[in-house]
Amino acid sequence: MEQHSEGLRVMVIDDSKTIRRTAETLLKKVGCEVITAVDGFDALAKIADTHPSIIFVDIMMPRLDGYQTCALIKNNSAFKSTPVIMLSSKDGLFDKAKGRIVGSDQYLTKPFSKEELLGAIKAHVPDFTPVDQAS
Repeated sequence: MEQHSEGLRVMVIDDSKTIRRTAETLLKKVGCEVITAVDGFDALAKIADTHPSIIFVDIMMPRLDGYQTCALIKNNSAFKSTPVIMLSSKDGLFDKAKGRIVGSDQYLTKPFSKEELLGAIKAHVPDFTPVDQAS
C-alpha cells in the first residue's frame, strides 16, 4: 500500500540557512514534514522527539560535523536503520568513502536539485510518493 509523503518526516541538518530553507521549501511542496537543525547537537536534541524517516546531514558544520553526527545516529539502536544522506560541496572519493565508513546511506553534492533530493528519498523510503503539485 503506497503512502503519500504527507506526514513523511524529513530532517535537514545544515549550518547554512540557505540550504535548510531550500530543502525545506522543496520538500514541503511535495507534502513532507520538515524538521531543520543548525548542527549535530541541535539535530541530536530534536531527533528523539521527531523520529524522522530520513535524515540529510551536511558534512562541514561547526561543533559536531556531519561524519560525527551520522556515526552517533547510526550507533543508536533506535535510529540505526534510519537512512542518513550526507550533503557536501566536495565531490571527492575520500569524502564519500568516509561517509560510508560512518554509516551514511548516500552522498549528495551541493547544490542539489529537486530531482536529486526526491530521488534520494525514493531510494531509501520505498513507499514514498510525492504529492503532485504544480511548481
